[in-house]
Amino acid sequence: MAAEIRLVRDTALPVAEAWRRITDWERHGAVVPLTRVTVRTPPPTAAGTVFVARTGLGRLLGFDDPMELVAWQPPRRCRMEKRGRLVRGWAEFEVRARPGGGARVEWHEELRVRGVPAVADPVLATAGRLLFGRALKSLLENEE
Repeated sequence: MAAEIRLVRDTALPVAEAWRRITDWERHGAVVPLTRVTVRTPPPTAAGTVFVARTGLGRLLGFDDPMELVAWQPPRRCRMEKRGRLVRGWAEFEVRARPGGGARVEWHEELRVRGVPAVADPVLATAGRLLFGRALKSLLENEE
């Protein structure tokens, strides 16, 4: 079993700009609390790009969430596999043009957390929707 997270957000941003913002991996760290994202492979971003989201307080209290892009189809779709010891699963972003202008962004994720029983998946999914929903909103609305 896995916790499933689905988010859909409409934005007035053009597709290319929405894509740029949601695939700026380091910015994810700026909008997810207590998280820093480090890209481990040299540019340009492509299938095979590896990055790590480090969540926690300091070196001792936290965990790494390593991810690898397994599909890269800008500015429409990307998919990453989560390959950590603690967090496993995948996430996918899709961006499409909206009739009349702007873009629709879809974030779909399935994750499993080691040591967390499947019975807790609904709670994990609800927490993920809240956390990632705020992150997606910030990525699309705020430019740093």
